Amino acid sequence: MDFVELTEKEYQKFWENHPLKTFLSAPKIAKLREKSNWKSYFVGVKENKKVIAAALLLSHKRKFNVNEFYSPRGFLLDYNNKELLTFFVEKVKEFAKSKKGYILRIDPYVIYKQRDINGDIVEGGEDNSHVVEQLTSLGFKKVKTENMEQVGWMFSLGLEGKTEEQILKEMKPNTRNTIRKAEKLGITMTELSYDELDRFQNIMEETGERKNFAVRNVEYFQNMYNLFHESNEVKYYVTELNLKEYTKRLNDEIKEKKEKLSNLGDAKYNDGQRKNISSEIESLKKRIDDAKEIMDKTNKDTITLSGSMFILIDPEIIYLSSGNYEEYMRFNSQYLIQWELIKYGIKNNFKKHNFYGIPANINEHPKDYGIYEFKKGFNGYVEELIGEFELPLKKEYYLIKLLKKLKGGK
Repeated sequence: MDFVELTEKEYQKFWENHPLKTFLSAPKIAKLREKSNWKSYFVGVKENKKVIAAALLLSHKRKFNVNEFYSPRGFLLDYNNKELLTFFVEKVKEFAKSKKGYILRIDPYVIYKQRDINGDIVEGGEDNSHVVEQLTSLGFKKVKTENMEQVGWMFSLGLEGKTEEQILKEMKPNTRNTIRKAEKLGITMTELSYDELDRFQNIMEETGERKNFAVRNVEYFQNMYNLFHESNEVKYYVTELNLKEYTKRLNDEIKEKKEKLSNLGDAKYNDGQRKNISSEIESLKKRIDDAKEIMDKTNKDTITLSGSMFILIDPEIIYLSSGNYEEYMRFNSQYLIQWELIKYGIKNNFKKHNFYGIPANINEHPKDYGIYEFKKGFNGYVEELIGEFELPLKKEYYLIKLLKKLKGGK
C-alpha cells in the first residue's frame, strides 16, 4: 500500500462511488472552506495503482504557528479493515505533522448503533462500537457531544422501494392531516435563484433571532449555490400563500357548507350535524377575516411563509437549514415542503430523506424536543453517528486546549 496525495479529479471519482460520501466530504467543500482561509489537501492510499482509501484534509493556522487539521465526515475507507485504518491514520498523522499540524479532527459518517423511531437501540441491529474502540486505540480522543462541530444525531426516512401512498399512510395521522390541509390552503413552493437568496437569509435571520441561534451570512448561501446548484445538488425554497386565492377558496368552502346545511332540512335528528357545519362556517369566516387583516397590514396579496435549504447528493436528500416567519406558522407550510421533497426523492430514486439534526438527549425531552417531534411525525428512525474525535500531534495541542478552557471554550 502506498500513501499519496491525490489529484482533485482522483478524489472526486473515489468520493462519488464511496458509501460514506456526504456533502461535507465533497471536493466542492474544499473550495468553500478556502474562502475562510482553510487550505485543502486530498490524500489517499493506492494498492496496485487503485485508490482504496481517501480523505479531504483541511488545514487552518492557529496560535503558536501551528495548524489545525480537520477531515470533515472522516475518512473514506472501510473502518472494519483494521490494517488499512491503522496504516491510513499513521500516514495522515505523518502528513499533518510535516505541515506543522498540532491536531487532527475527524467526525466519521458512520452509524454508532442502530436505533428506532423513538431513539431506542435496535436489538441485533448495526453496531459500530468497535470502530470507536479502534480509533481510541490509535490515539484519538472522543469529543463531547455538545462540543462537536457537525450534527451527531439525525432523523431519517427510508425511501427505497416505497411509494408516495405507502409513506403517507405510515405517517402519524396529525402529520398526514396537516399536509393535506396545507395543500388545501393553496400554499405554493418557489425555488429561489441566486439573486433571490436574500429572501431565504431574511427568513433565517428572523428565525435565528427568535430561537437564539447563530445564522450564516448570505455569502455562505450564495457560495453553496455557486458550488452545488449547477449539478442540481442544492435547492433553496420558499413557501408562499396568495391571500386573494386563499380567501376565494374559503368562500367557496363556505358556500358548499351552506348548501349542505340547507339540504339537511329541519329534522331534529340532524341537529348535531347542523351544529357542526355551522361551527365550521364560523371558523372559515374567522380565517377570511384573518387573511384580510394580513393584507391590510402588509399591503400584499402574496405573503412568504417559510424557507428551506436542501442538499441532494445520492443516496440522500438532506434537510440542511430552514426557518419561518412566526406570525405565519399557523399555516404549517414546513410540512408541505418536506412532503414535496420526499416525493421528489421517490421520483428521482433517492434512498433516504435525511431530516438531519435532532437533540442528542431526546429521552430527556430537551427544550428543542419539538424539532424531533416534528420530524418524527413523518415516520422514520433515529441515527446516531459515532461522533467526533481528535488526535493530538504536537505538545501545542495541550497548551491550546488549556487556553481555550481558561477562556470558557471547548
